[in-house]
Amino acid sequence: MNPLQVIFLLFLIIPFIEIYLLLKIGAIVGVFPTIFLVVFTAVLGAWLLRQQGLATWLRLQESLAKGTIPAFEMIEGPILLVGGALLLTPGFFTDILGFLCLIPATRKKLANYIIAKGIITTTGAAPGQQAPKSGPSNVIEGEYKKED
Repeated sequence: MNPLQVIFLLFLIIPFIEIYLLLKIGAIVGVFPTIFLVVFTAVLGAWLLRQQGLATWLRLQESLAKGTIPAFEMIEGPILLVGGALLLTPGFFTDILGFLCLIPATRKKLANYIIAKGIITTTGAAPGQQAPKSGPSNVIEGEYKKED
């Protein structure tokens, strides 16, 4: 299936799931507790996003200071961004997905999955391409001067 079709289907299906869950939970606990839960999860999600984002940023800086490539941190950043956007979207289904993106264990599993499937590579090559070789090449370093 085309990725554009998947995104289109998600934009159609997710609002129906959200409305269904909001109506069911509203029928069980009432209108105002449901509204409170939606607002509370948004506030809690913003706080967790700030905390996890700062921790990821500090690990990224630490990796750079050591001279290592911060591969996981570079993948975790967009996962945190998506998780934060999902938490700020009103609804319970998106909140569950957003919280899964903010939990370090599930975020690490998701980052490992992304690397294992080759969606994003940590070698500098685009997905589906081979990594650049680090061995000797046919390039000869030098200087030249053009004379008339």
